[in-house]
Amino acid sequence: MPQEIVRIPSPIDAHVHLREPGATQKEDFMTGTRAAIAGGYTTVLDMPNNPKPFETTTPENLHEKIKLAQDRIFCDVGFHFGGVSESIPYFDEIRDEVFELKVYMNHTTGPLLVENPLELQEVFSKWPRNKIIMVHAEGETLKAALDLTQRNQRRLHVCHVSQKREIEMIKDAKEEGLQITCEVSAHHLFLTKADASTLGPYGIMRPPLATEKDRLFLWANMDVIDIIASDHAPHTIAEKEGEKPPFGVPGLETTLPLMLNAVADEKLTLERLIELVSYAPRRIFGIRPTDGTYTEVDLSKRYTIDSSQLQTKAGWTPFDGARVKGKVTKTVLRGEVVFNGEEVLEKPRGRVIYPYS
Repeated sequence: MPQEIVRIPSPIDAHVHLREPGATQKEDFMTGTRAAIAGGYTTVLDMPNNPKPFETTTPENLHEKIKLAQDRIFCDVGFHFGGVSESIPYFDEIRDEVFELKVYMNHTTGPLLVENPLELQEVFSKWPRNKIIMVHAEGETLKAALDLTQRNQRRLHVCHVSQKREIEMIKDAKEEGLQITCEVSAHHLFLTKADASTLGPYGIMRPPLATEKDRLFLWANMDVIDIIASDHAPHTIAEKEGEKPPFGVPGLETTLPLMLNAVADEKLTLERLIELVSYAPRRIFGIRPTDGTYTEVDLSKRYTIDSSQLQTKAGWTPFDGARVKGKVTKTVLRGEVVFNGEEVLEKPRGRVIYPYS
């Protein structure tokens, strides 16, 4: 079968956990960004929920992350800031150095859970009005996030939507004029509770895998969803097979292939996929365009996802053995080919990036 090569302009993953510092047994800046370019991403935004005392909630911790990333990243990397009461005094100081504020309103990995209504109100009201607040808000907790958004007239981005009722709430909020965007992750588009029972600890994540009804509703409402984000959350095999498996799955190297397969299955158009992974993330998060930066994919290429071939330090994926049609064949960063479809070719050429206003 002849190749069907298509160029995707600078794919962006706005939701990744690179784990450095504090949990480099799972991933680090080098391995995580190698995984990113192997997965076709030229820019990623890193989440703040590193383990104590490394969480990104102070200027010192943010600057330490930036220092650690310099000269060790294979794609461009930006950072989010953690939204807790202790971080409020630093909002004005770091506002131009981070892309958004991340508020964890439900339990997940890391120390940044905020459930107290008074603390949430203070965080929402003190964050600069022109910048986005990202929330981990599952199910009914999302209603509280929407109420805070309306009360404080802020911009909201809802992470990893997984349930029918969440989509319905977001759709209603958009129709009412709230400044709201949302994302969906591949594992919620392609897996369900039934898969979780088969995957065992490798299917444990937050939000948890939902029902088939929820999954189909996500696909039926892709017009409500603004971006695709991997929520790349790697853990070691030993951790996943331990007594208390942590939440999360890696996703940087499987998201684009799975979504390209969805294009082949006519679940969405290629143009819509490019909007979801390139143009919309750039527009929503204020990411500067980068000349000579793009990813080429072969829409005709069929292959099997193989955990042993992954660049991530985690070394596994819940999609191991899945057959897909659509493969990343080249990743180019500022005119340099950094991935040729099989191997990483260059030394780290990524840069730490900052938002434009």
